[in-house]
Amino acid sequence: MHGSGLAKRAAIARLHLIALALLQPILLQPARAADAKPDECGLASVYSTLSEETASGEDTNAKNLTAAHRSLPFGTMVQVDNQENGRSAVVRITDRGPFVSGRIIDLSQIAAQKLEFSDLTQVCLKILALPEIGPVEEN
Repeated sequence: MHGSGLAKRAAIARLHLIALALLQPILLQPARAADAKPDECGLASVYSTLSEETASGEDTNAKNLTAAHRSLPFGTMVQVDNQENGRSAVVRITDRGPFVSGRIIDLSQIAAQKLEFSDLTQVCLKILALPEIGPVEEN
């Protein structure tokens, strides 16, 4: 009996290794961030320089790497890649917008400077991190 138990465990261990070897290419793709497909592509614009309250309750600040997006949760971290010159910036979503057809994101002045554009540019977005949402309280 003891010998057959060891044989069964060894057979199960071999099956686990085989399954892991077969699943490894799937589980590890994309292995590099550069291999990841963008979550969204389109036109980016620049926020005005006026300081005002955003939809999240924060004040806009041209010196912060922030942005407005129509639907991403506030606090989402997004990598913005300028398709025209290859520059990238990571921004935090703090507002809603842009509400102009064809535009997918409004960027703060400093984010636009990092991306080296001043009006409109083609960008692709990659979601890096969603904000943590606390537990739902039961009534």
